[in-house]
Amino acid sequence: MPSQPIKMYYLPPSPPCRAVLMTARVIGLDLDLVVTNIMEGQHKTPEFLKMNPQHTIPTMDDSGFILWESRAIMAYLVNAYGKDDAIYPKNPRQRAIVDQRLQFDVGTLFPRYLELYGPMLFRGESYNEKLAEKLDEALGWLNTMLEGHTFAAGDNLTIADISIVVTLTNLEALGYDYSSHENVSKWFERSKKALEPYGYEEIDKSGAQILASFMKKD
Repeated sequence: MPSQPIKMYYLPPSPPCRAVLMTARVIGLDLDLVVTNIMEGQHKTPEFLKMNPQHTIPTMDDSGFILWESRAIMAYLVNAYGKDDAIYPKNPRQRAIVDQRLQFDVGTLFPRYLELYGPMLFRGESYNEKLAEKLDEALGWLNTMLEGHTFAAGDNLTIADISIVVTLTNLEALGYDYSSHENVSKWFERSKKALEPYGYEEIDKSGAQILASFMKKD
């Protein structure tokens, strides 16, 4: 365990922040949580910009070791403080699959979620059918990846599941219908159950509900 608590700059509704918090819970790591309200510009103070010039959350300070980007933070926490490698395996091929799923999440699934729902959540724009089709296409790819697997990267929960779960939790809170993707639906229910002891309701579901409340009404 670290010599002093790891500071984590975060905001409860943020999906990437929620993924980091659940990862820490899974490995039994306490964090010194520092609420950073990006709506009020707290991520653009001179002090924060010196620490993270991209002014993004989550941002981690582990005794002066600064890191941002949620998936990098999740991997670091497991590598540095995990009791074992169960949720981020050291085996090169197993880890490669986890990394591929993480890259799919950051490069395809989460961006397509943001393209559809970002304008709706924060600018009150209408539902865009073409963007919805792109998101559904990404969910279809995930559905294929899950064929024959219990979890996203194999037969046990990994940080890939934790990273992807927060997107599905948002979709559920926003009323998106993903039921046509049977593997995704079953995996999501399975993953929620696996994460229940690690704050799924408290961290992820409640954060998604806060985010969904931002949806502007016409």
